[in-house]
Amino acid sequence: MKNPYPYSDDNKRYQTMNYYFKHTYGHKVAKVPLNAGFTCPNRDGTKGMGGCTFCSALGSGDSILHFQDTLSIQYQTGLERMRQKWPHCLGFAYFQSFSNTYAPLDVLRSIYDPFFNDPTVTGVAVATRADCLEPDVLDYLAKQASKKEVWIELGLQSIHEKTMKHLNRCHGTQIVWDQLAKIRHTPIKTCVHLMNSLPGESKEDMIDSATAVAAHHPDAIKIHMLHLLKGTQLAKEYETHPFPILSLEDYVDIVVSQLEVLPPDMIIERLTGDGLADELILPTWTIKKTIVLNEIDKRMARLDTYQGKYYCSSKQ
Repeated sequence: MKNPYPYSDDNKRYQTMNYYFKHTYGHKVAKVPLNAGFTCPNRDGTKGMGGCTFCSALGSGDSILHFQDTLSIQYQTGLERMRQKWPHCLGFAYFQSFSNTYAPLDVLRSIYDPFFNDPTVTGVAVATRADCLEPDVLDYLAKQASKKEVWIELGLQSIHEKTMKHLNRCHGTQIVWDQLAKIRHTPIKTCVHLMNSLPGESKEDMIDSATAVAAHHPDAIKIHMLHLLKGTQLAKEYETHPFPILSLEDYVDIVVSQLEVLPPDMIIERLTGDGLADELILPTWTIKKTIVLNEIDKRMARLDTYQGKYYCSSKQ
């Protein structure tokens, strides 16, 4: 059966980041995760304490092996590791851990300028919270984006306020939409994160989150499965009050339904996340990422469906 999806060079029925990079740079590009030593406002007491209840002690940067080294060493070490798999790939600096705009502009410049000024760094991606984007920081990143590709990644996780209040996000959904609207008028590209299997959410709730993101049309989306990690508040809660965790089959079903309602030209950066095996409590099936992605591909082919099949642009 011929693949009906246009933004694909293979069997994928959604636009992968790999497809985007290859068609933008004509080359394989690898994002190198970095830890710049930030915190966030619901960890330091500004808005709350302890962070989001699903977030690890490393602020979602658990895969960064040399996080205590300088950023330059982290980047070079990470890129060398990537090149063991993809020789000669280009490097893209990805500031992943915690909220990477949660500091005064002069501090941020001292961190980011070396990467913006390095001609061997293809681009810079900055993961942060929507309530940690001051106007002067956006102006700075927008100016840099006129010279080198810049992404801002915003952790939404869910549009449902009851869910995120329970998980201690400490900001509402509207601020995410407001920031996307501001960034749309700049050269900066945007990515929004969603997380499936959050406590109390139904399949319809998860699809509604994807539909809402589609209506605001960021450049990309990351979809993750909830990971219960050792030491997190949510893992402790699960021990005393267990809640349903999606099976692989249910996760695949939901992800395919989410892809169907997203804009066909949106980049799908991830459809499964990284949880270190030694720290992961549940679900253990996420450790085998290739299997998860293959099951998504097989289901989409079996249903003859594709990204954007049910997308309604009138929702924008």
